[in-house]
Amino acid sequence: MKISKTVGIFAAFLAVFAFANVLFAQAPTYRVSAPHTYKNLAIFLIHGKNETNRTNIITLAEAMERKLLRVYETSDVNELMVENVSNELDVFIQSGDIVKGGKQDRVLAVSIIIPARSGKVSIEAFCVESGRWEKRKNEDASQFSSSNERIVSKELKLAANGSRSQSDVWAKVSEAQARLGDVVGAPVVAAESRTSLQLSLENGRVSATADEYIRNLSGTIAGKNDVIGYAFAINGQINSADIYVSNALFKKLWPKMLKAAAVEAVAHSRAVRLAEPAKAEAVKSFLADADKGNVKERAASGNASIVTREQKDNVVFEARDDKSKLVVHKSYVKKH
Repeated sequence: MKISKTVGIFAAFLAVFAFANVLFAQAPTYRVSAPHTYKNLAIFLIHGKNETNRTNIITLAEAMERKLLRVYETSDVNELMVENVSNELDVFIQSGDIVKGGKQDRVLAVSIIIPARSGKVSIEAFCVESGRWEKRKNEDASQFSSSNERIVSKELKLAANGSRSQSDVWAKVSEAQARLGDVVGAPVVAAESRTSLQLSLENGRVSATADEYIRNLSGTIAGKNDVIGYAFAINGQINSADIYVSNALFKKLWPKMLKAAAVEAVAHSRAVRLAEPAKAEAVKSFLADADKGNVKERAASGNASIVTREQKDNVVFEARDDKSKLVVHKSYVKKH
């Protein structure tokens, strides 16, 4: 009897040990390099291993420009339909991407890979243009024409991914427009649609000011083939981070992500800067702490599911592709 009990305890110990090893093996290991800084924006590159070597994944902006992905209006503010008509290329849609056109400009609210020959797939969305519900100029009200911009504040990220509230999204769009207008010295709302975040981001003064940051920071990833993401700090305070399934995908997304970070830095360029700026170790701690947050999981569009890990000060939204079993994107936000 004693031998049997001892064997049972030993077996249980081995099981716990094996489980701990699995958890340890799956724990993300990142290296964060020293920041590249311009004015009040600091970019930290996140180094890690590729989780896939696939080369047939293109971005939403690329796919729409090449007319390989169609985004359809559904007349439901919080839902659109997407269809990948390519025979061989998969399309990565990132939460926070804005699509222009339809009856209202929308922000897509889930990161997902849309496979080749997908057929129509429902995808969660929020309106980033309140009021309009009709064709704008020569645009097609039944479809969306492009996706060259994305949301530009951590408050908008939290509204679209955290509270998932349409009213919160509209409120944060209005705040972003007002802040940008104050900084560039003139209103950034467009006459044809004053509530459109997309048109505000196309404003010449906003683009010109952000371009200064982009010119000075766009080359930070040159020659770095192990970079799978980045974090950034504004005025010395850690803001957000994004990590992707591969270096190849990150490189494709980098110009759009840098532009969004630059616009957010412009919006806060008059705020007080910390005397002691953020360091790489602080960014690494931010990522690690967020990964330890309380877990919630929900099914999302298509084959995607979203795992949220949240603490008082940090949150990470982890997008999983249930078909390939890959974590395709992790979006970290510093809440406070």
